[in-house]
Formats: sequence, structure tokens, C-alpha cells
Amino acid sequence: MGNPHDDRTEQAAAVVERLEEEYPDSTISLRYSNRLELLIAVILSAQCTDERVNTETAQLFETYESAADYANAPQEELAKALSSINFYNNKAGYIREACVIIVEEHDGEVPDTMAELTDLPGVGRKTANVVLQHGHDVVEGIVVDTHVQRLSRRLGLTEEERPEAIERDLVEIVPERHWVQFTHLLIDHGRAVCSARNPDCESCVLADRCPSERGDSEVDLASGEPWK
Repeated sequence: MGNPHDDRTEQAAAVVERLEEEYPDSTISLRYSNRLELLIAVILSAQCTDERVNTETAQLFETYESAADYANAPQEELAKALSSINFYNNKAGYIREACVIIVEEHDGEVPDTMAELTDLPGVGRKTANVVLQHGHDVVEGIVVDTHVQRLSRRLGLTEEERPEAIERDLVEIVPERHWVQFTHLLIDHGRAVCSARNPDCESCVLADRCPSERGDSEVDLASGEPWK
């Protein structure tokens, strides 16, 4: 009987290798030009497509250019500017409150530590990891969004359900040099092939290595994402 950790490490290596061939240009799809814009975009992307976020932030980033602009904006005005985004009222509140802290405690600059970022309203470990990786070039972990959560379970890389626990498993088996790209690869594959419902297993470059190929209701029901 093989060592489960070694088996998962081998599986993770194969996943990275094959998906890098399949998606050679895989990268973050949110559009931003500075750290603050990145932070705002990632907060807005929760339970919303990156495409929708990019559409809305094009105008938003012209209207609000600094953390002080967001901090001083009336809540109703900011919410109206975000009205096509899912949960826009809550997100407007998070953004405004986060920017108040950034202005008052960080001289208007987006902080560069996990602890300081996750102290901001609306910022969990996933959002903080994205900002650290793409805003500060600091890699402390693996970003676990819904695609990474779903595919990691389907591919047998983890049995955990919560993002934080999944991340702990992944950093043990994915080489650190691949931590950033791993997320982008799984997101691209999740969008193109391994969707939440009706995944296209016949077109999947990982089908022969996937323990959930053709569907595994126990895997998906545990994460709240049934395939059918």
C-alpha cells in the first residue's frame, strides 16, 4: 500500500504538469493597475464572475482613485456604483470600512502582511493571499477559491471541505514554486472543463488520473456543489 501523502504529491505534480501544457498563459483575470485596485477587485469577486467585476471596475477605478476616496464616499453612493455586483450593499460596506482602516492605520497604502490584510473588513485568507501574491510579490500560501476547492477534492488532493483546511493540505503536496500558478491553472480548468455541474470528463486531460471522473456525488455533495 502506498503512502497517501506521496500519492497525493505525485498526483499534484501530474496535475500541474498537464494543466501547464493545457493552459500555458494561465494568469489572474481581474484587471487592476495598483494594489488598492487589486484589493477592491478581489473583494468584489466573491460570488461574482471576474468578467462582471472587470466590467464594473472600469468606471469605478476612474471615480475612486485612492483609499481616502472610498473612505469618504457616502455608503449609498458607493453601493449605487456597485449595484450590478452580487451583494453590492455588503461589499460597499466592506470596501468603505477597509479603506477607512487603510487611511487611518496604514497611511493610505494597502498593507503587506497576512495579519494586517485579514484584519480588514471583507478580507479573508483567500483575498489576502491574492493581494500578497499579485500586489506585493509575497507568497505565503495557495489561493483556494471555489474552483480550487472543487477540483482539489475531485482530483483526490484533499478530503477537506473548508478552504483553510484545503489550503493546509495543498501546501504540503504542491511545491512552493507552483503555489501561485496552481490556483490559476485550476481556475482555468474549472471554467473550461471541470465545471460545478456537468463537467466535460471526455475532454479532460486529467480524466485518467481523476478518481471522480464521470462524477462522484459524495465528493461534490460534501462541498455543496452537486454535479447534477
